[in-house]
Amino acid sequence: MKAAFFFASIVVVILADQWTKSLVLARFAYGESLALVPDWFSLTYVRNTGAAFGFLADANPSFRVPFFLVVPLIAMVVLGLLYRDLPKTSRYRAMSLGLVSGGALGNLIDRVRLGYVVDFLDFHWRSSWYFPAFNVADSAICIGVGILLLSTFKQEGGQRASDAS
Repeated sequence: MKAAFFFASIVVVILADQWTKSLVLARFAYGESLALVPDWFSLTYVRNTGAAFGFLADANPSFRVPFFLVVPLIAMVVLGLLYRDLPKTSRYRAMSLGLVSGGALGNLIDRVRLGYVVDFLDFHWRSSWYFPAFNVADSAICIGVGILLLSTFKQEGGQRASDAS
């Protein structure tokens, strides 16, 4: 059961991520923006050479490029080990690890293919506040980590209750 949730999550995230990025690359010039909800949400084509929210984007490329190719591979090994140790009935945890894995792989595909990650989801408040642009892979990673944390707290709470009995 856990394998279906894990691998389906990876495939769905990679397909959705790469499909949405291909649409942006085909329809937007670099830096171009389309307001979908004025003063709040736009599609804006941004190139991210760093990690989440541009972290290390200004680092020396001789460090940054190998770093962002090796770290996702290490993360995949760690995620694989976490998956292996899950009980067979851990659907939500398997799905959460699949979301994180699919997101990491989606962004890694961009880095290998393009040399940067395509970001395009642009939330802002008028022109005074901007959240850093992100993509489907980034969303999957955040959602996966959130589900993993929630399932961990739920399990710990359940274990405490059963330990007290």
